[in-house]
Amino acid sequence: QAKVVESGGGMVQPGGSLNLSCVLYDGIFVAYTMGWYRQTPGKQRDLVAKIGTSDQTNYADSVKGRFTISRDNSKSTLYLFMNNLQPEDTAVYYCNRPNSPLRDWGQGTQVTVSS
Repeated sequence: QAKVVESGGGMVQPGGSLNLSCVLYDGIFVAYTMGWYRQTPGKQRDLVAKIGTSDQTNYADSVKGRFTISRDNSKSTLYLFMNNLQPEDTAVYYCNRPNSPLRDWGQGTQVTVSS
């Protein structure tokens, strides 16, 4: 059963940066669009960035210009570099395949932006 493991979260001050990673195990990575989502308590999980099989990228307006999504197919790993983080970016971040979602979500990685 394919699964993802996210890592790289933490606590940073406003204006800081973090680089998240997501590794896909026992699944096909190269053939799928991959995406990063985030969720805060009581709200739905939102897609914030996605990257296609030809490295085409799309971002939510709220993160455009600050976040960069990338992938390393040789390592089945997805990345999210987050720059100029703001308190409203505080959330649990998850990865999945937007067009063919994995049944099971990972545990996510917590990002907290606070002074």
